[in-house]
Amino acid sequence: MKRIVLTGGGTAGHVTPNLAMIAKLKEEGYDISYIGSYLGIEKELIEKEGIPYYGIASGKFRRYFDVKNFTDPVRVIKGYQQAKDLLKRLKPDVVFSKGGFVAVPVVMAAKHCRIPVIIHESDITPGLANKICIPSATKVCANFPETLAFLPEEKAVLTGTPIRKELFEGDAARGRAFCGFDNAKPILLVVGGSTGSAALNESVWNLLPTLLKYFYVIHLCGKNKMDVKQNGKSGYVQFEYISEELRDLLAASDLVISRAGANAICELLALHKPNILIPLSAAASRGDQILNAESFEQQGFSYVLREEELSNETLLEAVNTVMDKRDKYLAKMDESKLKDSVELIYQLIQEVEK
Repeated sequence: MKRIVLTGGGTAGHVTPNLAMIAKLKEEGYDISYIGSYLGIEKELIEKEGIPYYGIASGKFRRYFDVKNFTDPVRVIKGYQQAKDLLKRLKPDVVFSKGGFVAVPVVMAAKHCRIPVIIHESDITPGLANKICIPSATKVCANFPETLAFLPEEKAVLTGTPIRKELFEGDAARGRAFCGFDNAKPILLVVGGSTGSAALNESVWNLLPTLLKYFYVIHLCGKNKMDVKQNGKSGYVQFEYISEELRDLLAASDLVISRAGANAICELLALHKPNILIPLSAAASRGDQILNAESFEQQGFSYVLREEELSNETLLEAVNTVMDKRDKYLAKMDESKLKDSVELIYQLIQEVEK
């Protein structure tokens, strides 16, 4: 039996492509293990899949001053030793990393143990964690063609992003029933990311009196971001986070407002969902979501609203524009050549196995 260790964490975006690969690897009979952080979002998501999960110490590499910059290197060194011990015990044929800072000690430990590593980079430009890991990788998978310019030519492979098969199995009627909605109005789905967007949430709540005249609204607010004052409004439901039911909610949705994480926008494209993207601002991130969103906007897949420009008025204008031009966005999505990459990455795994 072939053995594989998967790693990646910190946000749901670093885990969902691994979930897509897990389904394929299970089908092919792999012995799968996962190395993540002690208490990251990846722990809950992976354990639900029945995959053995091993937590290690991890630290973040920050480009700005923070007192944790003095303590986190110690945690990384500890995580490296833990990862090395785990890999020697698990004896995987290959490691697949989706990124995030917990992946750094795992990838470096795999190189020490002479285990081939495949890294997947979702964004147009590699994040700091993946930049650190690339020298230790055997192959680096890219989601966007633009990314190839930032990668070593001999390692770079354009694959696209793995998309969970179950997302294509959503049922619109089931999604409406889950929320208590009938067929009287179209559905607007708002997804602010796993940690939630305070600015987006506030704009949606402010606009509810107007939006609910024309839409049913499903609002994924993020952890600890729900507003109990909004509960009970007819045609509106809010959740912190949705897992299994997300496929049905997406199937039922006619318009999606979303952050611009690479995995999320590729899923919207694959599902042909007209969308408004509100990328994380450059002040709150390294700007990767802005580049992702601009790429999709240029290709005609998305309407982009910068967070700095987000207001009740601009959000309502964006909703009206996308609904009016819905057919144009759908036609552009039909022309897209971006495909699900699960099979491509699986073939790559087979090629590099020791």
